[in-house]
Order: sequence, then structure tokens, then C-alpha cells
Amino acid sequence: MGNAGHGKISALAGIQFDLTKNGKGRETGAVTPASDWTPPACWYAPKYDAEGAAREFLGYDRSPNHTGMEDAEAIRNRYIKGHPYTNFNLAKQGKGYWWTAFYDDSRLTDPGADDCTDPPFWVDTGAPPPPVKNAVTPEILAQLAYAQIRIPQGKASFNPSGTQIVNVPTWVWMDRTTFHPVSVRAFVPVLGIEATTTATPVGLHIDPGTQDATLSPPSGDCPMDAHGNVGTPYVTGDDGNNPPCGVTYLRSTQNRGPYRLKATVTWKITWTGTGQPTPVALPDGTFGAPQDAYVREQQTVNR
Repeated sequence: MGNAGHGKISALAGIQFDLTKNGKGRETGAVTPASDWTPPACWYAPKYDAEGAAREFLGYDRSPNHTGMEDAEAIRNRYIKGHPYTNFNLAKQGKGYWWTAFYDDSRLTDPGADDCTDPPFWVDTGAPPPPVKNAVTPEILAQLAYAQIRIPQGKASFNPSGTQIVNVPTWVWMDRTTFHPVSVRAFVPVLGIEATTTATPVGLHIDPGTQDATLSPPSGDCPMDAHGNVGTPYVTGDDGNNPPCGVTYLRSTQNRGPYRLKATVTWKITWTGTGQPTPVALPDGTFGAPQDAYVREQQTVNR
């Protein structure tokens, strides 16, 4: 299940996504859950009304496996002969939908893709679906919207911006013009349910790539202020001050190769939706790409 586009409404597997408040442009990427949790790799959602299913499944002799059943006779028994459905439920046309399993195409080999093995089933209008795992609900919509979120990939700013100097603090900061909340709304028009998942940047974590460094603050966790900024931009004259967000390298990288410095932005993920007006937390997301940090000794002149 890839991102279907930015700045528009897209449909995917019985679900539509409003992407108008999502990240836009080339400089965006998928948020990575900070835990082992992942959005569903498969789910059930309405796909056909009774007539649509009849038109689709009447080709079962040519392609029986697309229903998830092994042979044409089993399909006849299940959908035509009354075990449990009769004539594709045509008598209920306009009174419900056939639900089918859908899959995230990028995760077909994930163990979670094995959670949706039931063949298509009928749900009357207004009735809850059978108790199958990942039948679409506002909460499932929120989790699927999580997978569609695209966040800014802008990098934090550094000073010095090039080669660092041993025992000289490196100032690190980012501002709200690059890192700002984004959201995706997922909805199923025929069911009248929806959910909006929002990612909000809340801080930056610095990993210097070596134990030969000190961090400011010592945890390396730089919170976001009330204005949406992290850290403080360096200004001339700050050389002797300790930055509110930064790193100080204690050893040169000469003859050892660069350190792998990583500044990771943490995103708080929440959702609201049908029956859930108060934001509910989903696992935090992160984004951060390592970059090479070269550190040199400060050159001095002896007189």
C-alpha cells in the first residue's frame, strides 16, 4: 500500500484517504514507528454490493482462487447454494455489502499478511461485521492512515556546519518552518466512518556516533519549545557558551574515519474519528538519517 499522492483524495481497497494536510513534495518520507508496532498488513473492508459481487464471481470457473477459496464447487456452495449465502445475496441488493480482504502490497511477506484468510462475507447495512481480525473500524482506519503519513525530511542545522573541532561545542537546532504537524484522514463513505491521524514533532534526539563526546542536554533529548523550535540557532559570539541543544566531540576523527552523527526527530502520533472526539495516542514515530561528522584538533601557533 503506497502513498497514492499528495494534496488530493485517493481511494485504496475500499478506503479513501484525504492527503491534503499530508507532507508534500520530494523532501518527505514515511514515519517509522519507534516501537515494534506496525500498521496492519491486511484488513477487511466493503468492496461489492450484491449485484457487483455476482458480476465479479460469475467468472469463478475461470479464476476460482481470487475469492480465497480452493475450488469452484466450494464457491458455488458458499455463494449460490445457500451454505450460507443464496444467489450472491441478490435479494439483499441495496441492504449491505460484501467485505473482502485487502493487503498492503509492500508487506505481502510480513507475518501480519496471514491475518486475513477469510473468504468474502456479507454484512447488512448498519450491522457490525463478524469478529474477524482487522475488520475496518475507525481505529483500523487510524492505523492505516498512519502508514500514509509523510513527514518532512529536512535536516537539523549545525554550527559549525562542516568539520567539527575537538572540545568546541556544536550547536544543533531546527525550526517550525521545516518541522510542522501533518495529518491524513481515512474514511469509508458507504459505512460513514472516518479517522484522522496526526503527526506532531515534539523533539530531537542526538546520537553523536561515539562515546568520545558530551551532549547538551546530557540525555541528548532536545525538547520543542512553545513556538515549535528545537534548540537555539548559533550567533556570533556564542563560541564560549554551552548550547541548549548540541554535542561536543572529545577526540579527532583523524586516522579513524568519521563518526556517524544522527539527529532523530520524534513525532507524537494521535488520532480522532467517528465515536472518538478526544485524541488517542498511537506509537510515536521517528525520522533521522545518519551523517558523517569529521572532527579535527584545533590548530594553535606557538611563539
